Amino acid sequence: MVNTHDPELLRQLTAILAAGGIEDASLEAKWIAEDTETPAQAEEIAKRRAKHEPLQYLLGAWEFYGLKFAVGGGVLIPRADTETLVDAVLSRVKSIKQPRIADLCTGSACIALALAAHLPAAEITGIELNSPAMAYAQKNRTLHHAENVQLLQADVLDPQTAAAFSGLDVIVSNPPYLTAEDMAHLQEEVRYEPAAALDGGEDGLHFYREITKIWRGALKNGGLLAFEIGCTQAEAVTAILTGNGFTGIETVKDLCGNDRAVLGYLKSVT
Repeated sequence: MVNTHDPELLRQLTAILAAGGIEDASLEAKWIAEDTETPAQAEEIAKRRAKHEPLQYLLGAWEFYGLKFAVGGGVLIPRADTETLVDAVLSRVKSIKQPRIADLCTGSACIALALAAHLPAAEITGIELNSPAMAYAQKNRTLHHAENVQLLQADVLDPQTAAAFSGLDVIVSNPPYLTAEDMAHLQEEVRYEPAAALDGGEDGLHFYREITKIWRGALKNGGLLAFEIGCTQAEAVTAILTGNGFTGIETVKDLCGNDRAVLGYLKSVT
C-alpha cells in the first residue's frame, strides 16, 4: 500500500481525476491510494479512471453489506441501493430456522453471500446464466467460505430451471430493469458493465413478468418473493405480483427515500 498520507501524491491523483471530470476526485484519489501498492500503480489507475472506467473494476473489488467482493469486467458492480433488498429479506425471515432461498440473477453473488453471512443455517442457491459473472460469483463464494451457498449456471427465464426447485421460503432477485430508453442514455461508467445485467426490455419489466410467472411454483405456500426495482417501477411490479396470486405486497424505500424493493407472499400454488 502506498503512503495514503502523502499529500503530494493525493494532490497529483486528485488533479488527474478532476481533469477527467470525476465528480468526487479527492475521495476517489484517497480510495485509489489505499488500494494500490506503489505511486506508479496509483497514477496508472487514476489515469484510467479519468477516462471513466469504473473505479470498482480498476480496484478489482468493492464493498457490499460490510463484505468485500471481487468484481471486474463482465459482472454487475454491487451497489449500496441493493443493501435495501438484503435488509428487507433478513428482517422477514428471522422466524424461519433453516430458510431455503434462491437468488436469481445472482451476478457477483453479493446478495446470496450477504444473506448467507447473516443466515448461517440457510440453504441458498445463486443462479446466474453468464459465464464471466459466474466466475466472479464462484470466486466470492470461496473468498467468504460460504458453504451454505450453492451456485448454479442456468437461465432463470427457462421454466426447466425453475422446475428443479420447490418449497422455497424465499426468492430474491435484483434483475435487469432498465428500459430501452435508459439503455440508450447510460452514464459513461455504466456502459462498461454487462448489458445483460441491465437491460430489462422495452419497458424494463420483462424479468419481473417472467420470473413471477415461472418461479411462483417453486415457492412454498406463503413464500416470499422479493425484487429490487427501479425507483419508478413499484406500481407496475406490484400489479405483476398481484396478478400472480401474491398478497401482503409492500414497497420498501432506500436510504434516499426512493422506492427500491417490492415484496409479496404467495397466497396459493395452483
